[in-house]
Amino acid sequence: MNKKELTEADIRTKFITPAIVSPGGKWDVMTQVREEFYFTKGRVIVRGKTVKRGEAKKADYLLHYKPGIPIAVIEAKDNNHSVGDGMQQALEYAEILDVPFAYSSNGDGFLEHDRTGMCPTVEREIPLDQFPSPEELWSRYRAAKGFTEDQEAVAIQDYYDGGTGKTPRYYQLIAINRAVEAIARGEDRILLVMATGTGKTYTAFQIAWRLWKSGAKKRILFLVDRNILADQTKTNDFKPFGQAMTKVTNRTVDKAFEVYLSLYQAVTGTEEEQNIYKQFSPDFFDLIIIDECHRGSAAADASWRRVLEYFSSATQIGLTATPKETKDVSNIEYFGDPIYTYSLRQGIDDGFLAPYKVIRIGIDKDLDGWRPEKGKRDKYGLLIQDREYNDTDFDRNLVLEKRTELVSAKITEFLRATDRYAKTIVFCENIDHAERMRQALVNANPDLAAANSRYVMRITGDNDEGKAQLDNFIDPESAFPVIATTSQLMSTGVDAQTCRLIVLDKRINSMTEFKQIIGRGTRINEDYNKFFFTIMDFKRATALFADPSFDGDPVQVYEPKPDEPPTPPDEVPEDDGEEVEPPGGEPPDGPGGPEGPDPPRRYVVDDVEVSIVSERVQYLDHEGKLITESLKDYTRKTIRKSYASLSAFLNAWKDADRKLAIVEELSSQGVFLDELAQQVGRDIDAFDLICHVAFDQPP
Repeated sequence: MNKKELTEADIRTKFITPAIVSPGGKWDVMTQVREEFYFTKGRVIVRGKTVKRGEAKKADYLLHYKPGIPIAVIEAKDNNHSVGDGMQQALEYAEILDVPFAYSSNGDGFLEHDRTGMCPTVEREIPLDQFPSPEELWSRYRAAKGFTEDQEAVAIQDYYDGGTGKTPRYYQLIAINRAVEAIARGEDRILLVMATGTGKTYTAFQIAWRLWKSGAKKRILFLVDRNILADQTKTNDFKPFGQAMTKVTNRTVDKAFEVYLSLYQAVTGTEEEQNIYKQFSPDFFDLIIIDECHRGSAAADASWRRVLEYFSSATQIGLTATPKETKDVSNIEYFGDPIYTYSLRQGIDDGFLAPYKVIRIGIDKDLDGWRPEKGKRDKYGLLIQDREYNDTDFDRNLVLEKRTELVSAKITEFLRATDRYAKTIVFCENIDHAERMRQALVNANPDLAAANSRYVMRITGDNDEGKAQLDNFIDPESAFPVIATTSQLMSTGVDAQTCRLIVLDKRINSMTEFKQIIGRGTRINEDYNKFFFTIMDFKRATALFADPSFDGDPVQVYEPKPDEPPTPPDEVPEDDGEEVEPPGGEPPDGPGGPEGPDPPRRYVVDDVEVSIVSERVQYLDHEGKLITESLKDYTRKTIRKSYASLSAFLNAWKDADRKLAIVEELSSQGVFLDELAQQVGRDIDAFDLICHVAFDQPP
């Protein structure tokens, strides 16, 4: 057998795997060795109506000390490569997966890279028959971490399995393991930053479960800011706690349980007697997990913060997608720097979160302002103050009814062109605006509203009928409600897996709120063919995409001209040319609250015409850069980066084995030839299509 003639797969099967699982290696192939381990899904790439996934990241081998505790990556090469040729790839994956050891092999031996920082020789070659055992690698890792026996027992506590086959994603493993190890070492303030839709609650459950089962933390409090979150947590992720768990309700306390779920508001109040958390002794809880901790626990004078300070002896973990850092509020000051961050951009790049297009629509009165003529009165006879009104006033101090009708018409036009049953959230300035928008959407969709009264519903904090439909809205199997108008209630903590359209008709000055709202659509649901979503922006809120602190750019931004449809075309022409949130889960009722009663005076004008003056679409290329250009222009530019001339392309294409590779490479860069052929309008093969579009050859 000539080793040089063997494929990489042969090298793995005949040499590397036997070296790992041999009696000397002692790795259990069933529980400790994962071969060809895919740890990302592949970025979702959207071009026109076509959706594909980019290439997923795959480690040749991922070795675990025990399930859930990865410890080494191995990259294999065929025997025509040197033993260390796979090391750079192995190191890249080791950094992503947060494992301490990286190996490269060509079947002759192994090159080891020790990332613990404890070994004087970082890289060394190892004979094929001397690959380290799991115990050896764990011993070296344990020494690097300085674990005592008690700390080690906590760090290696089993994950919850339950026979479901559900295993944490790679980034969840990192967050869980880092948190458990930090707490085992005695750290008492932990901050985890994970983008909306990446499974923060499931991550919190596994942390709590392992600490609870190890005996390190016997009484646990999980604080949330919305009742629906507490209910979802109890019936879903935290369900394995069973009879040991209770939800604090009716402001009553039963100290017989070990795991408590509670709203912040259920244990605090404005009066001292309402602070029922003081019925517990300060040392009652060993662990407190604060979900959405940016919403108030970081403010030094917040009532929630007083709960945390009362239980100051407990280990406290803050979870958030959007850590808040202002002059008044600081998550990092309280919890410390995040021990792990998994951003929206990473989630989109890995293919776990949905990318999105943006449709920006400019309305003349928003952009140019409106000034009433002298003596102008509103529809109720109120004399309108003589000054210029702009988008900071509309739907707050002054209502232009025809503007509301125009917005509802554009939303309806988009849904008619795409899917009239696509779950849609319309974010409005306040409750009054949300109600008027509901009415306008009902009038814009009389057929569907007549067929089912729940087609459009207002879901706001003051409306019991609407709130009762929230579960139905987020249930993928429930067709109704389809369109939800809201102001604050649905901006966070709503797991709307099939939400395909988010409409912004409110000013958003807070990056925290902006990220939370965008997060309502970032979940992917392959069973319902939901891979991306669209943001329709009427208030220039998506200007926050340009903020350096935003970490997940849109795939497309569209600003149609006044006479163009609101749906982004497949081909887009070249373009010519921190507020502090209230510390409660639901904004307080009363003056000053976003969902409080109307201000003393709000003019309502029903006879002022409004019109669309601009619309535009942009999208991301495969590197995450925002561009505004046609698919043909993008294809031409992308191909010419790899093949500067027609002759260079022809030379590459002549190699029969290269044809498929070229097509796959272009696809991974966002060039979809089938979509391109539709735009060109010709039924031609890939070769002729590339020559025509990239090198101006006749089709």
